[in-house]
Amino acid sequence: MIVTTRPAKRKRATLRELSEITGLSQAGVSYALRGQRVSAATEARVRAAADRIGFRTDPIARALRGGRTELVGVVGGSLADLWHQQFVAGMQAALRRHGLHMVLADAAGEAGEEVALARGLADQRVDGLIILPIDPTAPGWREVAAATPTVSVNERLPAPAGAIRFDSAAGIAAALDHLEQLGHRRITTLGGGPHPTPRRAGMRRVRCGFSIEEAHAAALRILDGRDRPTAIFALSDTVACGVYAACRDRGFRVPEHLSVVGFDDIPVAPLLDPPLTVVGWDTPHAAEAAVEMLTEAIAGHPPTETVLGPQLVTRSSTAPPSPVPVV
Repeated sequence: MIVTTRPAKRKRATLRELSEITGLSQAGVSYALRGQRVSAATEARVRAAADRIGFRTDPIARALRGGRTELVGVVGGSLADLWHQQFVAGMQAALRRHGLHMVLADAAGEAGEEVALARGLADQRVDGLIILPIDPTAPGWREVAAATPTVSVNERLPAPAGAIRFDSAAGIAAALDHLEQLGHRRITTLGGGPHPTPRRAGMRRVRCGFSIEEAHAAALRILDGRDRPTAIFALSDTVACGVYAACRDRGFRVPEHLSVVGFDDIPVAPLLDPPLTVVGWDTPHAAEAAVEMLTEAIAGHPPTETVLGPQLVTRSSTAPPSPVPVV
């Protein structure tokens, strides 16, 4: 009979064990791990000992004792959108600099899921929430913000939430003015999200999802339809990528047959062929500002509102409409 033995599973290292190794009280060890009330040398010594024995703090237990979890919940409107991905990456770096960690939930373009996801993160005792709302008017946001420090990005949520808000109205006006100055009188605005678009002669709004695939399908319907536009203003650069793909499938050239404007200025925008004209925002600054505002709110300071202005970046995807109609 063969008897096999398994190595005994090591018990989780404890604060008491770390205290005995370092010669500090348990309170002193706790302060050192949080970088409080000790010298830099003591903090480094305690952290090195903690790494050596595999000590890890339990964020939920710490929260139950009245402390912080050092976790921030982030609800993304749709990670199929390339700008959302860029923004979340920027927040991750900013949170790390503050010693905070991200718990990410993706609403996947479903506005009805956002409030439920935010509540779920709050139930996990995150220290605060950063929301990229699809529908800032959805019921429940006020209660979420009242219970947990909250900062919204792009659009404003009800008080007491703070906001890093883009001046979308000015950005949309800049894009449409640019196209009209080139001579375009049949313009389609394509995309979803919370951005309202003004009523202008010759302009229509077509809604679609956040992904390249959904934008591609919507753009094909536009290009195959009657009264084809001479320009499409995409309400995200991701949607613009879908428009480019539809033009390729139908043999249309940008901008000879169709001018295209995007709305983000993600890193891939100038790399498209032709490079994409965009309304851009300082995304790295917006990510840093959102984290700074949230850390202040977690510390007890009422959040405020910061409004970021747009910048029209003209590249090669826009030109006067062709005098010869495309058939």
